Order: sequence, then structure tokens, then C-alpha cells
Amino acid sequence: MGFNMPSSFISLIILMAFILVSFIVIKRPIYEIMVLGYIVTIICTGRYDVFWKNLIKPSTSSLFFAVVAFLLLAHILDETGVIQQVIDIVLSLAGRFPGGAGYVAVAVSTFMSALSGSGPGNVAATGVFTIPAMKETGFPAELAANIETSASCLGPMIPPSGTILLAYGILNEFLPASQKIPMSRFWMIVWGVGLCYILQRVITTWLYCKYYKVQPMSEEDVKPLSETLRTGWAAALLPIIILAPFVIDATMKTTLTNLVTSAGAKAFSNTLLIFIPGVAAVYCMLISKTSFKKTFDILKDSVPKIVPIAATVYFSYSIAYVFGDIGMDKALAEVVTSFQLPKLALTIVAVLFFAVIGMILPGSGSLAIFGGSFLAIFAEVGVNPVLIAAVLPALTGALSGMVPPVAVALYTAVGIAEADIGKAIKMSIVWAGAHLLLTLMLMLELLPVLGL
Repeated sequence: MGFNMPSSFISLIILMAFILVSFIVIKRPIYEIMVLGYIVTIICTGRYDVFWKNLIKPSTSSLFFAVVAFLLLAHILDETGVIQQVIDIVLSLAGRFPGGAGYVAVAVSTFMSALSGSGPGNVAATGVFTIPAMKETGFPAELAANIETSASCLGPMIPPSGTILLAYGILNEFLPASQKIPMSRFWMIVWGVGLCYILQRVITTWLYCKYYKVQPMSEEDVKPLSETLRTGWAAALLPIIILAPFVIDATMKTTLTNLVTSAGAKAFSNTLLIFIPGVAAVYCMLISKTSFKKTFDILKDSVPKIVPIAATVYFSYSIAYVFGDIGMDKALAEVVTSFQLPKLALTIVAVLFFAVIGMILPGSGSLAIFGGSFLAIFAEVGVNPVLIAAVLPALTGALSGMVPPVAVALYTAVGIAEADIGKAIKMSIVWAGAHLLLTLMLMLELLPVLGL
């Protein structure tokens, strides 16, 4: 029996080929490729009717503006010297250990991304501290960008992320009444899955530290903690100013609702990523005693650094919107489910399927659309649907920020690190590959999961 490939799938293949040829062969900058990629996507899909709608739509996304704002904050922190004071404190704590700054980045970024649930947003918020600290201790810029990206992208798959709530809702709809499990138990299982991925990030970081021979800093280059805190105590408050609102939002929902109504609490959550970089930038200017003229020069000099990354992120969103409009997700689902595959083959196909989906669709969207179908498919071949539901956020939300071309988290980290984007993308294949290999092992039930 013949197989008819969906036209939307053909459009995806053409876009990927265009990006690869333009980037690897013609060697055009990625922001230019994404602009032209949007036009290619429109032509291939024939959806000229959504050209202007999807060209404008990213400008309505608060996350896009938040990413730009945090990129600007990173530039301000660097130019005013405030970030160096923060780095000195971090190095006082971790600089004496080989790769210490990398492990700090994994720990801090994983924790904060679990609170925010946003990979790109967390890269912007924590990357301004962790990435310079890693570079200062000998990490290549592209490695620092990938460590921050991979840790931050754990956020959508670790409670209390909203993606976990979506996965639980899909599982709750799928299971019969007699087999339903409470949300608290599901959270424990998801945390068990998350611990596997955290360990994978730590091991991968350790291997890269060995490969690049990242050494501890010499004793004379590491200032005593008492000295760095004495001179940089005001700068040390900056991470608290940036991160405290996320902790408050994640842990005090009920209190906020009681104080300012549920609408007020929701507004607080929705505006976090917008107002925090502004507040942090003003605080930075004050403690560094930056003059008005110096501030103007900093903002002017930031344009050539920020605009290319911002354009890449912007048109990545536009491309994703077009594929959503043409129902490419449903077409890919039909391709996967049209074959009756054994457990091993099905698992491999599912992992590859979501790797492709992660290139073009936001994680929550792909989870909402495909989650129920995949639970049913794997249940038929004898895989525990609770396990699949717990792993699905790792296949969707975690991957979408890591895998080009719609790798918003990676592009944000590259912008902060001032890394070579080509080298960073090539290295991201290793990080995404390790993530997918672990996913495959979990779905095949080859590894124990805490709570399951």
C-alpha cells in the first residue's frame, strides 16, 4: 500500500533544507535565514492569507519582549561592571572546583526554571549571572550557552510548571475512574523523572569539563568571600531582586489572591518577565552611579548586539504560527499512527517525532495536541500511561527551546554569551541527543523512576 506524505510535512522538510543549506553551505547569519525562512514557509504552505497576521503576532507576545528586555539588561550589567561583582562572589564560592560555575548554573537554573516554567524566560533571567561566571572560569562561550539552555529548559517538565498541570489533565481524562491518581502523587513521579534529567545535565557538564580541561581557578585569582561580599554586597542583592518575584509567585498564589483578588494575582504572574528587567536595570544604574550620558551610550551600543538575536527569536515564532495554522501537527500525528509498530520501534519513532515537533512548535501546544493520542498508543503496547504522561513534558516543553530552528532559549543564551551561533547550534545537537537518549530509556522502562 502506498504512502502519501502530507503537504504540510513536505513544507517542513523544505524549510529545514533551506535553513541547513543557507547556514552550512552559503553561511548566512541565522537572523537573516529566519527572516527568509518565514517567507519560504509562507510560499511552501501557500498560506499567503496569514502572512501579515503571523508577521505581527509575535509583537503581541509578552515573552518576546521579556527576552529582549533581559538581553538589554545583560548588556547593562556588563557595561556598568555590576555583573563582575556578582561573578566575583560566585567564583569565591565555586571557583576553586573544576567546572564549579557550570554546576552552579545547572542547580540555580533548574530551580528557577521550575518556578517560572519558561525556558527562554529563565535563560534571560539567570543567564546574565551564570553565563559570564562560566566564561570567567574557562568555559567556551558556546558551552556556557548550552549548559544554561539545557538547565533552563528543564523548567516546563518540573513542578510547579503549568505544563505539568496540562500533562496531568490529559492523563486524568485518559484513565478510567478506578485508575486515576491524585495530583500529589503525579507530581512526585514527575519529580522522579526530573531528577533523571538533572543528573544527565550534571554528567554531561562533567564530561565537557573534562574534554575542555576546565580547571579550578588559581588561588590568587579567587578572592576571599568576605572581600567580595564587602565590596559587592549591593550587587549581590540583584539576583534576589530578579528571582524573588518568581519565588513569591510560585509559592504564595493563595496569599496573593487573598490580598489582591485572583485577577490581581494573575496580573502579577503575567507581568513578571516584563517589569523585572526594568526594575533590575534601574537598580543597576543606581548602585553603579551611572551618569545619564553613560546610560544613553550603553543603550545605543546595545542595538547591534541585541537586534540580530531579537530578529531570530521573532521570526522563529512567526514560522511556528504558520505551521500551527496549517495543522502540520495533526498531519505528523497521522504519519506516526498509520504504522502498527512494536514497542521499541514505536518508542524510537515517538522520540524522533517530538524532536521534529520541538523544532517548530511551542511545548505546551504539542503536548495538548498529541498527549492524549500518545497515551493511548503506548498503553496498547503495554507501557504504563502514567509514566508516559510524566515523560511527555520532557519531550515537548523541554525540547522546544533547545532544538533549532525555533530554539528561543538557545538563541537567548547565545546572545548573552556572545557565542558563535554556528558552534553553539552544533553543540546543542549533543545536548539534545543526550536528552532524547535518556527519554528513550525512560519510555522503554529501562530506568527506575522515583514514586512510580
